[in-house]
Amino acid sequence: MKNHKQKLQEIYKHSSTIDDIKGIEKAIVTHIEVIGKKLSSQKGVFTVLVTLVTHKILEPKQDIRYHQSGMENGFSGRTIDTKYITPTLKELGLPSMAESGWLTRSLEQPYPYTLDYNGKISNKNVKLAFLHILDFVEKKPKKSKEVLRLLLFQAIQAKQRLIVPITPLQHPEKITIQQTINALNLHFNKKYKVHGGSKLPVLAFYAIYQLLIDEVKRYSNCNLVELGSHTASDRTSKSSGDIEILKSKKHYESIEIKLDKAIDSNMVRIAIEKIHRFNVKRYYILSHLGIKKEDTEEINKLIRNTKEEHGCQVILNGILPTIKYYLRLVDKTENFLVKYSKLVESDKELKSVHKTEWNKIIEKKLQ
Repeated sequence: MKNHKQKLQEIYKHSSTIDDIKGIEKAIVTHIEVIGKKLSSQKGVFTVLVTLVTHKILEPKQDIRYHQSGMENGFSGRTIDTKYITPTLKELGLPSMAESGWLTRSLEQPYPYTLDYNGKISNKNVKLAFLHILDFVEKKPKKSKEVLRLLLFQAIQAKQRLIVPITPLQHPEKITIQQTINALNLHFNKKYKVHGGSKLPVLAFYAIYQLLIDEVKRYSNCNLVELGSHTASDRTSKSSGDIEILKSKKHYESIEIKLDKAIDSNMVRIAIEKIHRFNVKRYYILSHLGIKKEDTEEINKLIRNTKEEHGCQVILNGILPTIKYYLRLVDKTENFLVKYSKLVESDKELKSVHKTEWNKIIEKKLQ
């Protein structure tokens, strides 16, 4: 018998087209399309659906609405998701959560996903679609494969919408540091109507650290940790910061980046917890909005105490001034722009509008 990963991979192979699917009520197809349209902001709902429908294919007698082992005749959907589904979705390059769809508060409630489910899924249409899809699969288990194909087709479509080739720079060697900063400022501070823009400065710093590690003596024998999800909260994240630099496999430097939040004392305290947990040698907290004035005295005290008690130097600064300083250290500014463009193009958490906007900036400001 195939496990959940193998079954999901098998169904995925037949999900790029859905013309042959028949016998699914029009209302259910519409519900699945609702999930697809909101997939970027409702990845938890999508992941839970994929987990439960995959399980229904393997265990047709199991009522998949009873998604926790503590429920009567229930099972652990979260365990299946964490072990099989989310890792497989990531391998396939499809939208997925950092660890599990069940980490979403609205979905982890200890109630079955029946039509009267009380969990507060933020979008009412998504909640309605979610519950009706599960109700349909439970009543017609033989249609589970078709439903899973329709869900995966929506995910494939969402993935394709994110593919936006970035315009190559025609004469990158002629671009000045100030032009680069101006372009980044426009990209970071555009008022996007979707989530994801806060990751742009993270990608910029990741690009510049790729150069610093090769060119600056301080970072010799260092390596960058692969970028993780930017949606995990500071307290639940298993990383020391948005960007991590290791030296001899030990935490050497960490950077926490806040685009739209001023640095306050609570932010510094969370950083200090991570400094002690990961034993970081130097810690940057960078914000476009600077330091919260009323917290300045408390923040300075926390930084002094950390230096004395641990030895870690905590550095607070603005995002763009720090990038500008680092650009003066690297050999060729154009190498930074090329790397940044590649990261923007390939990032799966950014939306197409973030990538399209960078193309506009390149064409208007950097060509």
